[in-house]
Amino acid sequence: MNIESILRMQRQFFDSRQTFDIDTRLQGLRRLREAILAHEEEINAALKEDLGKSASESYMCETGMTLAELSDQIRHLRRRARPRRRMSNLANFPSSARAVFEPYGVVLVMSPWNYPFMLCMEPVIGAIAAGNCCVVKPSAYSPATSAVIRTILSEVFPPEYVAVVEGGRAENAALLEQRFDYIFFTGGVTVGRLVMEKAAVHLTPVTLELGGKSPCIVTADCDLKVAARRIVFGKFLNCGQTCVAPDYLLVDQSVKEPLLALIQKEIARQYGPDPLANPDYGKIINRKHFDRLCGLIDPAKVVCGGQTQPDALRIAPTLLDHVQPGDAIMQEEIFGPLLPVLTYKSLDQAVQFIQSREKPLALYLFTRNRKAERLFAEYVSFGGGCVNDTILHLSVPSLGFGGVGRSGMGSYHGRKSFETFSHEKSILKKPFWPDLPLRYQPYTNALYQKMIRIFLR
Repeated sequence: MNIESILRMQRQFFDSRQTFDIDTRLQGLRRLREAILAHEEEINAALKEDLGKSASESYMCETGMTLAELSDQIRHLRRRARPRRRMSNLANFPSSARAVFEPYGVVLVMSPWNYPFMLCMEPVIGAIAAGNCCVVKPSAYSPATSAVIRTILSEVFPPEYVAVVEGGRAENAALLEQRFDYIFFTGGVTVGRLVMEKAAVHLTPVTLELGGKSPCIVTADCDLKVAARRIVFGKFLNCGQTCVAPDYLLVDQSVKEPLLALIQKEIARQYGPDPLANPDYGKIINRKHFDRLCGLIDPAKVVCGGQTQPDALRIAPTLLDHVQPGDAIMQEEIFGPLLPVLTYKSLDQAVQFIQSREKPLALYLFTRNRKAERLFAEYVSFGGGCVNDTILHLSVPSLGFGGVGRSGMGSYHGRKSFETFSHEKSILKKPFWPDLPLRYQPYTNALYQKMIRIFLR
């Protein structure tokens, strides 16, 4: 079935108003949860094939997160979908005001390869919860997971409701030539810019979840042992192929050496003395990305790691010291298991360094200092982040997840997902009586003019 036929079917189905029914949405979400549970072994096998993920990591970071998002939407959907009362004003007395949430229509979800199940299914869940029809385009770089996604969604939804389009650049290009009512894209800046350009032709609203170089700041007063453990977890999870992974460390120069020693111990503790012999340590997605990452490793600056298995596309967790801002590794998002370390003398210097670069998707601060915490929270722009931890802010349904500036626009998760895929329609209701004459011409009555000035100031 070609793309034009899919869109035509979905528009006809949307116009039938079946997706407006809350029970229909809930039924679909519940069936989706059952299907994911029934196919959990296939999901694990696909993620192992595409990215080398263990079953435990697959559940913790993909399947379990998706199930948690489903549970949140199912639990709160009726309340989220209800019209919300708004305060009217004196100028419109007597009246009532409310916001009504309506689905956009036919939406497009384009997902990436690094968390190919979760980052595809979570926005789809939001689109369904809000009452839309959905065309889903999983990544061609993770074909095994894309096939499982197609199987699950086709079991739960007819294609006029939710349809999966597999393929690569040709299919992406064909989809972006169509007129959708909303586009949700997760991926890199280059393709994100193209998505926005194509959407602008039809004035289609978009959410762009992109990336960037997310800093991790470590102050001298923090618990270095806990910081090292949590930095290693967040950085090397999925071999560093996480959009919110710490991209580089900014460490108070007085504690750099003890922190580096602790990080090396944590790498050995979590992944073993030879991480490349650990069967639960994953792989780089493809040869192109593997070669790019290898090109970023400066052997003279490697503190630990640096070993590779080219045939298996694996790179050991690698720590690099004495990195300079002008080095190649600091010019692009790493998206791999390489962690460069830079130092600062004062927090103001660290802030200036971050602010001189593009706004990051995430920022992490390890500190006991409340003033430092306020400094970064109030004056440094970033999508979201953690104090004294890494990446876990995206696991909280009540916190919207998204970027700012070059790292993206819009947000989702929980209630934010429902609102992202809904148009908030404002409605003012007034009775036929009284019908005050002061707003009508002719504007010659001095009393009426005084009353208008009282109402509108």
